[in-house]
Amino acid sequence: MSDGRIRMLAWGSAALAVCLVAGLLLGTTRGVSDGDELRASDSTRLSDLVRAAQVKVDELGVLRDDLAARVAALQNQAATTDDDVAGVLSTADALAEPAGLTARRGPGVTVTLTDAPRGPDGRYPTDAAPDDLVVHQQDVQSVLNALWAGGAEAIAMQDQRIVATSAPRCIGNTLLLHGRTYSPPYVITALGDRARLEAALAAEPGINVYKQYAARFGLGYTQQASDDLTVPAYTGSATVR
Repeated sequence: MSDGRIRMLAWGSAALAVCLVAGLLLGTTRGVSDGDELRASDSTRLSDLVRAAQVKVDELGVLRDDLAARVAALQNQAATTDDDVAGVLSTADALAEPAGLTARRGPGVTVTLTDAPRGPDGRYPTDAAPDDLVVHQQDVQSVLNALWAGGAEAIAMQDQRIVATSAPRCIGNTLLLHGRTYSPPYVITALGDRARLEAALAAEPGINVYKQYAARFGLGYTQQASDDLTVPAYTGSATVR
């Protein structure tokens, strides 16, 4: 047998062996994965992590509320027999309202910010960058700063009270506030003199820039005054670290 024929037989045998091994690997992979994608089972998506963290935060919130109720009950019980405890609780009660620990109701202004929607054709404006189409942290902060400057007596964002230690942060197109995540629209409610609040909003440079983007790219900005608004009490930790 010539050397050329031997080489051809050797290459043919090698190719057959490779195909058999590849087929065996594919069959084993399908059997192990049960028809699913193996990489998908090993890689957790960011949205799944956010949802899992949110569930954990909710569970811890329920535990916190239960422990806070127990502490309050014990404090009130001790106050009936200890004048020192009663005095401390009286001082704490006097500071509860300015600290945002009580719900408030009265006249004020509500501001709503929303991301830009798609056009009738299902597309965004061709000259818009992704950052032009979403509400940013500086937009939220401009509204909050204007409301405080306008003499707001109490402010809530979404369903939470804004206090001195609050730090709303935008992550992508979601908002992180007190450990909870929110999607647009972002609703900010402020109690106070309506005329002063509206004047402060009109004078805020950051809001005026946002309105220019709203007019060009379709971002949402609505502002509404009312004689009867409510903001909830702050229920988070009051410890400053």
